[in-house]
Parts: sequence; structure tokens; C-alpha cells
Amino acid sequence: MTSSARLNPAVLPDGSDADAVYLAFVEWAESTGITLYPAQDEAVIEIVSGNNLILSTPTGTGKSLVAIGAHFAALVDGRRSYYTAPIKALVSEKFFALVDIFGPDNVGMVTGDSAVNADAPIICCTAEILANLSLRQGSSADVGQVVMDEFHFYGDPDRGWAWQVPLLELPQAQFILMSATLGDVTSLAEDLTRRTSRQTATVTGVERPVPLHFYYETTPIHETVEELLSTGQAPIYVVHFSQAAAMERAQALSSTKIATREQRDEIADLIGGFRFTTSFGKTLSRFLRAGIGVHHAGMLPKYRRLVEQLAQRGLLRVICGTDTLGVGINVPIRTVLLTALTKFDGTRMRQLNAREFHQIAGRAGRAGYDTAGTVVAQAPEHESENVAAVKKAGDDPKKKRKIVRKKAPDGFVSWGEPSFLKLVAAEPETLTSHMQITSAMMLNVIGRGGDVFANVRSLVFDNHEPRAKQRVLAIRALGIYRTLRESGIVEDDADGIRLTVDLQPNFALNQPLSPFALAAFELLDPESATFALDMISIVESTLDDPRAILSQQEFLARGEAVASMKAEGIEYDERMELLEQITYPKPLEELLDAAFKTFSAAQPWIRDFELRPKSVVRDMYERAMSFGEYVAQYKIARSEGVVLRYLSDAYRAASQTIPEDLKTEDLRDLIEWLGELVRQVDSSLLDEWEELRAGTDNGIVDLHRPDDEPIVPPAPKRLTSNVRAFRILVRNELFRRIQLAAREDVDGLAELDPEFGADAWDAALDAYFAEHDEILTGGDARSSKLLLITEGRAEWTVRQILDDPAGDHDWGIAATIDLAASDEAGEAVVRVTAVDRL
Repeated sequence: MTSSARLNPAVLPDGSDADAVYLAFVEWAESTGITLYPAQDEAVIEIVSGNNLILSTPTGTGKSLVAIGAHFAALVDGRRSYYTAPIKALVSEKFFALVDIFGPDNVGMVTGDSAVNADAPIICCTAEILANLSLRQGSSADVGQVVMDEFHFYGDPDRGWAWQVPLLELPQAQFILMSATLGDVTSLAEDLTRRTSRQTATVTGVERPVPLHFYYETTPIHETVEELLSTGQAPIYVVHFSQAAAMERAQALSSTKIATREQRDEIADLIGGFRFTTSFGKTLSRFLRAGIGVHHAGMLPKYRRLVEQLAQRGLLRVICGTDTLGVGINVPIRTVLLTALTKFDGTRMRQLNAREFHQIAGRAGRAGYDTAGTVVAQAPEHESENVAAVKKAGDDPKKKRKIVRKKAPDGFVSWGEPSFLKLVAAEPETLTSHMQITSAMMLNVIGRGGDVFANVRSLVFDNHEPRAKQRVLAIRALGIYRTLRESGIVEDDADGIRLTVDLQPNFALNQPLSPFALAAFELLDPESATFALDMISIVESTLDDPRAILSQQEFLARGEAVASMKAEGIEYDERMELLEQITYPKPLEELLDAAFKTFSAAQPWIRDFELRPKSVVRDMYERAMSFGEYVAQYKIARSEGVVLRYLSDAYRAASQTIPEDLKTEDLRDLIEWLGELVRQVDSSLLDEWEELRAGTDNGIVDLHRPDDEPIVPPAPKRLTSNVRAFRILVRNELFRRIQLAAREDVDGLAELDPEFGADAWDAALDAYFAEHDEILTGGDARSSKLLLITEGRAEWTVRQILDDPAGDHDWGIAATIDLAASDEAGEAVVRVTAVDRL
């Protein structure tokens, strides 16, 4: 949508009535080629009339347009409106869309770690941001309207409180609650009317403009896909409930002719300039060229975006992915093919519930493209094999008697056609409240001032929980309050209850353990050789765990421990007992645990959050590995997006949390290296954050994204232009060779330096070890003082001095660094020329 299609509230005079607002919006929609569906029309009329709205209509019925109408009505009326979504990616997507429609002056975005145009009349944020604001300011908050997208997250056991709190604490606001799968909303509507003194309209039960047809298939899945392709049912989204299964399916289908030669040629032309820099990327490139996409949360953002862009252009006939499809992901599809009707929910395998099923199924059928959508459930493999066996036997009774029916595998949670038909007919379950009370919530309510007791009592006893659960919450609130008072953070007297400390805005959302990290930094010695890495370890302990990495670290650590214990002759039972004590690396664990206990005694709200010592950034740096090498080391190619998001979060946290006066030169080098590493892999995670931070400092910025955005994202900045970070990359590359040389791993060295060769390395190491007992690999060995760099325009020459036990420093590695090749590769390209005495 271009700026010429912007929706300007100034077209209406002040004090315009509801009819004028409605007509102005409809005229704007028609000017863009959109005619409102009856449900959209009804919803917009209710909104401009000042009523709350619960919009529970199927996917594809245009809820986003209703949200635009709501923001427009609030703008005309001079009220501030908030749009909330469950994940930052959707918040960001909506921000850019609303900037296109209302202009950059009218739209802002607030996330946990950045904000742009935060005083705008329309604010996009996550539900937690708005919940935090609601608790802190209550009815005095400048919130005139709230549009809550994907409102079924209200029923999420961990995060549902954030969708409920604004309903409880913002009686002055008009609410628009939207989702395709809300279930019975009668009690919710009645409660909303009671609290806001506004009528609450419900628009539900609407027929999809693109109807769905449901089928249960017992043919093998590759035959099902071929049938759907041949009958014009593409694009097909093949839904799996694990990332591994999605990849395996894409691999299995790659031998099938999915796309025509013309389609394959068009895809090849479009992605010819795309940088598939990782091992997963190279696999994805092969799939895409065959017309098959892969889409799941573990992918790098640039790869996921590429799949979405190709799908939007109608070039991917099959996409194999996970059920992340159900969370507002913009992938246009005709057919949803479910490979199972069960999933692992983190605790157990279970059947899909009606809400989960309809969230996924609802993605089928594209308004404006398809006259109908198709939803297919694939029978379990053993059932398909039994059907095939019966079919093969035909009418021969003898052959039928000889059929040995396949049984379901052990642990299989049964599903079949009756399960499927039941889900098709079922309405989504009624949303269940999951209210919580935490120290952070209590501090926000107390910080609001006024009648604190009444405010807390209302939060505890006037929510959507049953009475028994409310009593549990009351006991929890009382316990938190006593702890806060004992720690001196809260005091009460005849004048009331109040805080004795100042709270930062969003203190419980933007790196909630940052205050602890600031205190822990003071425990370290800046003169220590490990100071920079120890500072990073403190930062890492405050970040969420990237489970995919940590589980593999633990797996490899246990494998190495088993080998070592076997070599030492330790018996099996004792080995198993010792293995239980082995986990992933946790630097500074004892120091941090003791500090956390001391800190939480004075700041008890911090106990709402868990300290998690770990080593990912530090591990990668100490191993002197590139991103691709690290992913390969731990065999986590499917989760490389998780790795990158973690590294990006670590870079942001280190940049923001560590005070400037504590950033030594080594620490600045390390942070620069980390930022450049992330940027070279996929710059989108940092570029957008840095644009938003620039917007915070420089005022309003126009972050408009044109509709004709190229399929190939802009290349990252030249690697060698960040000289500081590039020096670290060069140092790491040379240190890797030191590590391998110290272990006399000639094969590993030859793999890094095939031109120099194994024989040359072997001869050089023999000569070195004839003079010295070992090559040291401690902190001094990788320090800048042992790496001599001569910087040229096209090439650097370097001399890496080996750290010998006697300190003679008379041996070294000579190498050249090709700058152009390094820019092309996104990593330092080193060519060893000699290993000899100085």
C-alpha cells in the first residue's frame, strides 16, 4: 500500500459523528479496491459507535481491515490506540503496515529493548508491554482503545495473564479482541461490558468467504501430495509437529517432480544472488530450486522471509513446515495437509485440541485467489499400509486371511478418521483464565500509588479466575508483599503503602535481570586475563536458555566424559552415576549463585526470574569458531535460527547493559566481534533494532517497506569495513590453527590450509617440537600482542607468534588475508604461507 492510499484522519472535521467516520473509512477502503464483507461492515459500525467488539471470525475474513478501521476511529476521536500481538515479529510487521496506511508520524512501536516514536497516537507492542503499562498506570493511562490480535493467547498457561490484565486495569478503554478461534465468549463479553460501561458486540459464526473442504486420506503421503498437485490444489502446506520431520519430508519429496521447468527457472533467477551462507541454507537452496519450501521457527530470519516471498509469488507449490503457520505467519496457501493429529506439548504426546486444529486448518484458502480451500488429514502410516495391503489382496479370501496387519508403534497416541471428523465439527474450546501474581506485577501496582490495598485487592479478587484460585493468588500476593516490606523496598504507615525505590519503565520486561548483572559486574577484577569473557558470562546468565544448543553441549560433554572414564577403567555403574553430574558449561556458576542470593534478599522481585549460567558466546569465542563451524560442531543446523537469535540477544544485552566505563579494549573487541558475526550471518535482526534505536534518538523515522521489495535482501556491509571486528576474526582464525597445532592435528590443519598442505605442517611441527615441549593455548596465546598485522589496501600480512613455555617467542605462523575474498565470504579468508622460526 503506497502513501497515496494513506488513511488521513484530517479528512474529517473535529467532532464528526459515527456515520461520518464510518463513511470516510468505507470510501478509503473502496479507493484501495476493497469492498467490506458483511462481517467487516458490522464490526466497523460497532467500533465507530463506541462499543467493545469481540471479533471471532475465520482466517481470511479480514480482521486486519477491521483493526485499521478501529485505529482510524480512535485517531479521529483524539484517543490513543494500542495494537498488541503475541510475538515481536508480528508487532513489527503490523508496525510497518500501519506506517504505510497512517504515515510515520501517527504510528510508533515499543518493544522490550527499543522504541520508535513512542509518543505516537497508535502504538504497536506485545501484550506484555501493554499489561505492564496497565498495572503501572491503571485507569489514568493514556489508552483510549486496545486492539488485541491473536486473543486466543489469553488461554496460554504461561503468558495468558498479559492478555487478561489490560481487561482488568483499563476500564476507560474500548477493546477490540480478535482471533479465529475464541470459542464461547458470552461470559467474556458480559464481563467486559461490566468493567468498561460500554456495550460489547460479538461478531462470530461468520461463514468463510473461501469455504473449506475436509478430507481424510489413507494413501501414502507422497501419493496424496501428487494427487493434490495434479488436481490444482497447490500451494500445499504440509504440516509437521517437529522441525526434523519437516526437513525429512522436504528431502523425501525432492525426488518428486513438484515444479515445472519454467517455475524452476524463475526461482533460480530470483534467488541467484541470494547468499546461502550456512549448511542449512545450501540444503534449502536445493529444495527451493525444486519448488519446495521449508518454514519453521528454527530457520534464520532471512531464509524464512525468502520462503514467504517465493510463496507469495506463487512459485512454491509445496511447503513443509511446522504448526508455527498458525501464529499469523503470512504464507498464502490453498491446501493444508496435516501429517498427524497429535503433537508433543512439552510434557506428553496428545491429540490436537479444536483450537489448535482450526488455527492450522484456517490457513487454507486464499481470499481473492481461491474459490475454496482444502484441509487433508493424513492417516497414520500403519493404517495406510494396512489399507494398501487389503487393496492389494483384492477379492481373494485366501490373500485376505494371510494379511498381517501392522500395529501402531509403541507409545503411539491413536488418531484416525473419527478423530478428524470430530475436530472438524468441534467449536474451539472456551478460553480458560491463567491469571498470575508476581513480584514485578505487585511492584507495578504499588508504584501506581493511590489506594494500593484496594488496587491489589481488585487485581486478586476481581479477575476471571474461580474463587478458589483467587484465594491462592491472595496468599501469593500477601507473601510477596511481606518479602518486599522486609527488604525495605516497600514501606507502609498511616499515609499508605509506597515504594522506597524508583522503578525504570518496563523494568520487568527489558532484560529483567539487568539490575543484577550491573551489581555482579562489580565483583570482577578488570585486571584479570579473563575479565572480558567473564563479563560476557554474566550477561549470558541473564538470557533465556537456547535449549537446542545446551542439550547438544551436554550430549557432547557426556560423550567425551564416557570415553575418558572408559580409558581410566571406571566401571559401568560408577560411570552412569558420574554422568548424572555432567552438564553443559556454566562459567562463574558458584560466584553468580552466591551473588544472586545476596542481591535477591534486597531486591526480592528478582526471584520471579531464574538465573541461568551458560556458555554459548564464550564457548564460540574460546573455540575460535565461525557461526557455521559452531553449528556444525554441535550438529544443530535445523536450529541455526535459534543460535543466531541468542547471539543477537547477547550482543544487544552486552551493548546496552555493560556500562561504558567497564568496557575494556578487549571487551569492546569481543562485543564488536559478536555484532559483526551476527550481521554477516543475517543482518536483519540487528539492522531493524539499530534503525529503531536511531529512531529513538533522532525522532520519527520513516521505515516504509515498499510492496515490490526485492526477493534478495541487501548484502550486509563489507566485513572489512569494520576494522576492529575484522581484526578479531583474523585473530580467531590464527588461534584456531594454534589450537590444532598444539594437539598436532595435522589433518585438521591441512583441511584449513589445503594449499600449505599436510606435509608442510607436519615438517614445521616436527621442527618446532624438537625445540619446545608444547604450544601454549592460554589467554596470552590469543592476545593481540602475539599477532603482528600489516594492513594493506587489498591484503593484510600477519605473523602469529607461538607461545612457547620458555617465552622465547621465536616461532610463528606467517599468513596473508585476502580482503575482497573475506568480504565475499563474510569471514576472514586466511592463507598460511610459512610456519618457521623468526
